[in-house]
Amino acid sequence: MAKRGRPRKIESTEQMYDMFKAYKVERKSNPRIKYHLNQRSGDMVGEPLEVPLTMEGFELFCWNQYDLTISNYFNKKEEYKEFYTVCSRIRKEIREDQITGGMVGQYNPSITQRLNALKEQIEQTNIEQPLFPDVSENDCDK
Repeated sequence: MAKRGRPRKIESTEQMYDMFKAYKVERKSNPRIKYHLNQRSGDMVGEPLEVPLTMEGFELFCWNQYDLTISNYFNKKEEYKEFYTVCSRIRKEIREDQITGGMVGQYNPSITQRLNALKEQIEQTNIEQPLFPDVSENDCDK
């Protein structure tokens, strides 16, 4: 049976992971700059901030660098099943970067928690207790 549709632009899982490694290098070697006023000198000082890895960032990187869309590879479609493992690894690496960065205060912890569905859940159970446990319902006429 002949294959239908356009040919894949990513031929192998190794090529996909090499693209992700290139994204990590690009992202980590190009920090964002946060400017603040130096109280002593009165000058604006730039503070380099490490940029976190994101799935959206990787998708945009692939679009800009390789002129391709990678969302189909990550949607667990049957025709891309050989990419399941590498896509899972890429997602895990992105998540790990965000979580550890949030834990050490490198990234905003509350945003990291929301992006990765990490929130502390407190289960509350209300147990109804009578106001006057000594008085039974039938004692009202006594």
